[in-house]
Amino acid sequence: MPAHPRPRLLAAAVTAVACLGAQAVAAAPAAATDKVVSRGVTIPAFYTPPASLPDANGTLIRSEPLPLALSLPSLKGPLPGTATRLMYKSTDSSGQPVAVTGAYIEPSAVWKGNGPRPLVAVAPGTMGQGDQCAASMGLEHPLRFNGETVSVGYEDLVIYRFLAKGVAVVVTDYAGLGATDRLHTYVNRVDEAHAVLDAVRAARSLRGTSVTAASPVGLYGYSQGGGATAAAAELQSTYAPDVTLSGTYSGAPPADLTKVTKAIDGSELAGALGWSLNGFLQSDPELKPIAEAHLNAAGKSALTDLSTRCVGDALFTYAFAKSSKWIKGGKSLGDVIDAEPALQAFLGKQLIGTMKPSGPVRLVTGVSDNLVPHGQARRLAVDWCAKGADVTYKAVLLPDVGSALLNHFTPLLTDQGKAVDWLTDRLSGKRATSNCWSMPLQP
Repeated sequence: MPAHPRPRLLAAAVTAVACLGAQAVAAAPAAATDKVVSRGVTIPAFYTPPASLPDANGTLIRSEPLPLALSLPSLKGPLPGTATRLMYKSTDSSGQPVAVTGAYIEPSAVWKGNGPRPLVAVAPGTMGQGDQCAASMGLEHPLRFNGETVSVGYEDLVIYRFLAKGVAVVVTDYAGLGATDRLHTYVNRVDEAHAVLDAVRAARSLRGTSVTAASPVGLYGYSQGGGATAAAAELQSTYAPDVTLSGTYSGAPPADLTKVTKAIDGSELAGALGWSLNGFLQSDPELKPIAEAHLNAAGKSALTDLSTRCVGDALFTYAFAKSSKWIKGGKSLGDVIDAEPALQAFLGKQLIGTMKPSGPVRLVTGVSDNLVPHGQARRLAVDWCAKGADVTYKAVLLPDVGSALLNHFTPLLTDQGKAVDWLTDRLSGKRATSNCWSMPLQP
């Protein structure tokens, strides 16, 4: 995305966010004819994919040392570990090769569980759609605000929790987030699942680490990341049979995008509607005539604007926006979905829960979550249980606090420690206990 002027964010927004709060391989970065600048942030040349990609999924294209912003020296090396920026090959939902970026972190802490040091692939929650929002950049810049963009590397917390237990971590940026050659295909289940599984393959091939093919593998994700790990667990047996899963954590997964899309309309995270639509159009260009027929000038402008925004930007700029302001005739996006069979078919292909996941899964959803609705997440657990999956279902009982964003975000904080412990137990070889039998009694 070329550089272009953007309106300044309110000083109050910047203040609010401020209060929240190695090895190079043979391939060198492709020469870029122009610097890529997204909302005042120059994207490192590393993130520009080469003209041609390797054939095998998970092949490491390039790597370089990644400085961790939150790091301390010690006698055994930097704490919590040593990070490497990655670019690796994956395949998108259209069957086309795609370069994906991410990061691997080798922990300084000793693994005290059974067996070899394990590896957890972290699938980030919603970061936005601008390349500067990528989770790998968030490890280097946990909080970035320059008057044009606001990004927070909030996944750093869970990454560091795993590192403290001696678990190696690889985090994916997903297709098109970070890598500058395409738009991020937000909540595309196949693109995300492939990116997660291929991140494991890329981490295994990185030289000089303690991770090997014998290392147990776990997946962790909440919200967008919960959907990505859920989809990865479903697709593992066919797409990546070489990646055996010891356990998968799926928190607040957006399993049914039709229901999720309607829920976020008019909420604090309404900007995600634009990321979703942009991603749909990137994945399936045949949907473009539908967008052209229904979007008004304000809608088209919002989609273009949101394509370079991070979640912080969207919260301050598009909170409580209604899709009826973007669509001709004052219709909502839900109305358009209901009227367009092609769009319904596309969203139907994004449904998670049609296949049995590999390995044990811990699925968590807040009963008051009305942003990524509790009902559709619980339905995923029911569907998986019906297929004979090993599911540990956890309904987080918290009151509705009147904010959809907080209803969605609070279960992440209250359950994260238990989630890390559950996944660590699976990586250490301890068996999970499915509670599918209790689903009729569960909220």
